[in-house]
Amino acid sequence: MAEDSAPPAGAAPDWTISQDWASYSSEEHAVWDRLFTRQSRMLPNRVVPAFMEGLDVLRMSKSGIPDFDELNERLFRATGWQVVAVPGLVPDAIFFEHLANRRFVAGRFIRTPDQFDYLQEPDIFHDVFGHVPLLVHPVFADYMQAYGMGGLRAAKLGMIEALARLYWYTVEFGLIRDGGDIKLYGAGIISSYGESLFALDDPSPNRIGFDLERVMRTRYRIDDYQQSYFVIDSFDDLLRQTRDADLGPIYERLRGMDTIAEDAVLPTDGLLHAGTQAYAAARASG
Repeated sequence: MAEDSAPPAGAAPDWTISQDWASYSSEEHAVWDRLFTRQSRMLPNRVVPAFMEGLDVLRMSKSGIPDFDELNERLFRATGWQVVAVPGLVPDAIFFEHLANRRFVAGRFIRTPDQFDYLQEPDIFHDVFGHVPLLVHPVFADYMQAYGMGGLRAAKLGMIEALARLYWYTVEFGLIRDGGDIKLYGAGIISSYGESLFALDDPSPNRIGFDLERVMRTRYRIDDYQQSYFVIDSFDDLLRQTRDADLGPIYERLRGMDTIAEDAVLPTDGLLHAGTQAYAAARASG
C-alpha cells in the first residue's frame, strides 16, 4: 500500500495496467524459474497443504512468469478472484477496493539476480507465488475479501494502521496449526527462502497464538525477519474472528492503548514458543 496520490502515467484510474506478458525477457523468466524451483522444493512439508493444492490448481509449475490471462481463467473458476497488474504500491483506498471486489493487485516487475534473496518492494514473485495459490482456498479467499471491506470501513474511522498490522501478521507473515504441527501460510514468508526456515525452525522469534486485538496493537519489522509470529488455528477461525467481529468497539478500545513492541511477550499471550531474540540482538549489535 502507498500514500494516496494520482495514478501514474499509463495506469487506469484504479491503478491497473496491462501485464504486457510478451515483453518479459528470457532472463526475467529465468529468475522466476530459479525462485520457483527453490521455493517449491523446500516448502511441501513446511507450508499449509492448501498452498500446494493451489499451485496445482493454477498450474503454476509451468515454466516462466505466469500470464495473468491464463492464471485468471483457473483462479476465477475456483473462487471468483482475479489478479490485476499494477505499477507498484497502490494507495490504501485503491488496495481495499480491489480486495473487496475479489481482485488481487500484483506488481508486474520481477527482481534482478542481485536482488535474488531480498528486495524491499514486493515484486511479481512475492505477489503471485506468495499470495495467489491460497486464493484458490474458498475460506481464505473470503477472508481476503472481508479484509478489503474492513479496510474501507477502517479508513473512515482513521484506523488503517491497526488494520495494517492484522494484514501483516496474517496475510504476509502468518503461521497456522496443521494437526500437531505449525505451518507457513503468510506470503512474505512463503516467498522468502530464508524466512521460510527462520519462522518455523529458529529459536529466536516468539510464536504466539492468534488474538485479534493483540495483533492489531503489535508493531512489526519491515526491514528484517519478524521478532514475533502469530499462529491461527484455522482459516475458518481467522475468518470468524475478523469478519464476524464488531470492530467498532475494538477500534475504540485500541485508541486508548499503547502499541506493543515487536519482541514483547505478555502474561495474557497464548505463548507457543518464547523466543530468545538472539537473531535480532545480533543484527542490532552488528
